[in-house]
Amino acid sequence: MSFAAAAPLCGWFLAAACVSSTIDWGVGGGDGRRGPRRRRVSEGAHRSTAPCLRGECARVRRRISRERTHRSDEGEGVMEGSSMALMMPGGGVQGAARGICAGYVAATTASASSRGAQRSQQDASTTRVCLSSGSGFPAAGGKSGAVMSSAAARRSSPLTAAQRRTAVKRSCRARPPARATAIAVQQLEDGRETVSPGDVETTKSPQVTSRRVVVTGLGVVTSLGLDPTTFYNNLLEGRSGVSEIETFDCKDCTTRIAAEIKSFCGDGYIAPKMAKRMDRYIRYVLVAGKKALEDGGLVGSVLEKVDKTRCGVLIGSAMGGLQVFNDAIEALRISYRKMNPFCIPFATTNMGSALLAMDLGFMGPNYSISSACATGNYCILSAANHIWNGDADLMLAGGSDAAVLPIGLGGFMACRALSTRNDDPAGASRPWDVDRDGFVMGEGAGVLVLEELEHAKARGAAIYAEFLGGSFTCDAHHMTEPHPDGAGVSLCIDRALETSGVRKEDVNYVNAHATSTHAGDMQEYQALIRAFGQNAELKMNATKSMIGHLLGAAGAVEAVATVQAIRTGLLHPTINLRKPEPSLDTDLIVMEKPARMDIKVALSNSFGFGGHNSCILLGPYKPS
Repeated sequence: MSFAAAAPLCGWFLAAACVSSTIDWGVGGGDGRRGPRRRRVSEGAHRSTAPCLRGECARVRRRISRERTHRSDEGEGVMEGSSMALMMPGGGVQGAARGICAGYVAATTASASSRGAQRSQQDASTTRVCLSSGSGFPAAGGKSGAVMSSAAARRSSPLTAAQRRTAVKRSCRARPPARATAIAVQQLEDGRETVSPGDVETTKSPQVTSRRVVVTGLGVVTSLGLDPTTFYNNLLEGRSGVSEIETFDCKDCTTRIAAEIKSFCGDGYIAPKMAKRMDRYIRYVLVAGKKALEDGGLVGSVLEKVDKTRCGVLIGSAMGGLQVFNDAIEALRISYRKMNPFCIPFATTNMGSALLAMDLGFMGPNYSISSACATGNYCILSAANHIWNGDADLMLAGGSDAAVLPIGLGGFMACRALSTRNDDPAGASRPWDVDRDGFVMGEGAGVLVLEELEHAKARGAAIYAEFLGGSFTCDAHHMTEPHPDGAGVSLCIDRALETSGVRKEDVNYVNAHATSTHAGDMQEYQALIRAFGQNAELKMNATKSMIGHLLGAAGAVEAVATVQAIRTGLLHPTINLRKPEPSLDTDLIVMEKPARMDIKVALSNSFGFGGHNSCILLGPYKPS
């Protein structure tokens, strides 16, 4: 093993930090009681001198040797090399002190763990802090890092307290410990010390970047259809799903139209008793998610053969259970006893993912993301990251929202974001049109089955498209208004291309966010022109012209439309574009009727309140 040279450091200071460090084992003593157990070296040790430190090194090495012999039958040797003094090129107190820091923790851990068989696994874990380049967090699987006491870590790394806690927790959960490595410490002018990342010797973790992510199933619940085929055929025909609201009385509202789902039915997908209590956004998640699995052939014996510990769900929502929450408030006006006992869990944005995983038995990554109208894309890209990182082989990803309610409609009316074209519902959503007057609310859900390529091939799945990558950025500008220069959008596009390795000239189709608002449509368009204006065959369209704005589900449903465009080679039109903006190049926009295109790479954009920007890239699957 080679060690990086340690810069000058006060040996007495390091020794004191090491021997005074407190180690919290997190389990009870030998009597079986639970609770923290703490061990502290006496204060007298702070007066150690250099000869004493060298003697302590020898004692530590002998102690580790005895423990290693004692525990060899259990296969739990202490960390290799942990008792070695990481000496400077000439020796000295500094190296001895650093050696004791590593050796002391390993030795005391080994000694404590021999006292009780029921504590052997926990006590074998030492306090490990992995200082990797630029992050300060452990590498995957704990394969690289240095053994240091918690006190020494605080003095040799400019980490925050939260980062140190996270690093220690992750490292203590790691697989069998890696070899100790030397850290090059630089002493700053003000006396603080920092780690030089370039001088850290690490053991590389297994490479998983070669894993490819493909789309093998689609599920939707929209005003234009409850399956991907019907949904996309209606888009190709230019049909609008916007109509007058029927689920509640809104005659006194300035906006009385929405892309409302009129004929939703969850029979066969949701238990009737639970369906009555659930919020609609959760029902949409369950139906769209299960239909996506059906579309991907993951039913019956095929689904049973899948390793469900390697399958996860990441379906988000921008608004969560608005109906359940509103009903709970109304019930509370009478008494809390009148409230739905499930009103709290059913109102949270994570419950759709959780209940779908419970129904399917998926035990992999499971959570939700809520980032306003960019939620769907955030969930899809994050789910793909889990597959690329080796956390899962299959993920259900997407978004769902059901905000066509008095509280949802009223909130958006209050901020004057909605179209008031009540006399022409079908023509109200008109992206890039001079006469656009706001977006039209929609509702529904979209779910994609993302799968690791080899996993999909092993079960003979039909591959619809390949997920190539994406990016997230923030405008850092305004709560509801986009950046006037489109800076955040441009940054998001550039980063998506960079991280996925896609060339700008290969992107020839864009499913635009295009909500039909004055503030956002042209900023996005200008950013797209800056990025892809040189592409002679570039085309873009706006799905929201027909289904309205589905909020947290928008990105997911539009991702389904993008995959369908790749599969069919047909781009749906953008309806209601009767008076294009003067600066709009209409040759780039798919208008009036579908356009045939051999898509190389497709980009789908989603942006949300708070300045959230997201871009995802998809393309046809090509065997390497």
